[in-house]
Amino acid sequence: MQTSDAILDRLMALHPKVIDLVLDRVHRLLDAMDHPETRLPPVIHVAGTNGKGSTVAMIRAGLEGAGETCHVYTSPHLARFHERIRVAGELISEPALAELLDECERANGGAPITFFEITTVAALLAFARTRADWTLLEVGLGGRLDATNVVVPRLTVITPVSMDHEAFLGNTIEAIAGEKAGILKPGVPCIVGPQQDSALEVIEYRAARLGAPLHVHGQHWHVAEENGGLVFQDETGLMDLPPPRLLGAHQVQNAGMAIAALRLLGRAEGAAAAMRDAEWPARMQRLSRGPLVALAGRAELWLDGGHNPAAGVALAEALGRLPARPTHLVCGMLNTKDVKGYLRPLAGTATRLHAVAIPGERNTLPAAETAAAARAVGLEAREAPDLAAAISEIVAEAPDARILICGSLYLAGRVLRENG
Repeated sequence: MQTSDAILDRLMALHPKVIDLVLDRVHRLLDAMDHPETRLPPVIHVAGTNGKGSTVAMIRAGLEGAGETCHVYTSPHLARFHERIRVAGELISEPALAELLDECERANGGAPITFFEITTVAALLAFARTRADWTLLEVGLGGRLDATNVVVPRLTVITPVSMDHEAFLGNTIEAIAGEKAGILKPGVPCIVGPQQDSALEVIEYRAARLGAPLHVHGQHWHVAEENGGLVFQDETGLMDLPPPRLLGAHQVQNAGMAIAALRLLGRAEGAAAAMRDAEWPARMQRLSRGPLVALAGRAELWLDGGHNPAAGVALAEALGRLPARPTHLVCGMLNTKDVKGYLRPLAGTATRLHAVAIPGERNTLPAAETAAAARAVGLEAREAPDLAAAISEIVAEAPDARILICGSLYLAGRVLRENG
């Protein structure tokens, strides 16, 4: 049997586009595989622009805290593809992944299909063949035409919708919300996180047409920080909980969605575990070991993979909550992102930005362009040839700084691979 990496490399070449949002190819392959999507444990399907992964992580921690097992499908991965597929609580093994990918490749017979589509089918096949209590599916892009949107879920979740992936989802909040609301199904309840009014109107309209009951933040449930903890309230009553383990005010909102989901599923006993045990790498993650940490010396080293304007706002807020310390950004971004929109909220928080290109990423924005975008929004910026050079220069000038590597999940993945 070949390695999963070798098979994944071949699967990348089956379609000329990385993203091509139709469902015909997925349905064709699912039919050839005898429809694993119909044999899954109860599905919780999560869409939205920001907070999907963190919300999934908290729901998973809550369900596991209630004594149940979860299949989990998320994307993109950071260090290894295996991170995308968690079978009954465990990352998929290399032999199992290679076997599934080989099976899907043979069934596909060389027909055009995107990388995400065929690997999604592989994940569904793994989940259908292994017992678990729940299946958590995170949408890859959009919702309506996403490869995960082939299931009839027990529950859906729509996290906050904001501008991102406009080339594929539309250039207005209303259009993007319509794509995210494509995961709604007749009679299936949906937890709706905090939304702009225009986005919520679209979600409510779609839900009314389908008969999908909504449980909306600010209407049906409320969440807030209080006295160092978390307070959640819905029509069932009030819950006092520990604060989310994941940092940032936006994680309070994500926690609220996770708790609302657990309450609706009758698993409220897992709410404290959802706050206490959830882990989600590269979301305001403090790095504590590895060669980059050694290079930083006394400086704090943090990592975040957010990459759109809403993520920039959340990141600036999270930094503002930390003890005062000069903050230096090491930033690399893709050329498909709103770089100025992402960096603008950070201009009042950071001392300086060092721009880098993302190694090995063909769609990286050149360091010079990232630096120029930073200067345009009022951030002092320099260019650096790589991460190590940027960290070394910062430490030489500010040995007690807070250093945040940010701007892209692809850059975050590189950091996690190189830093061990």
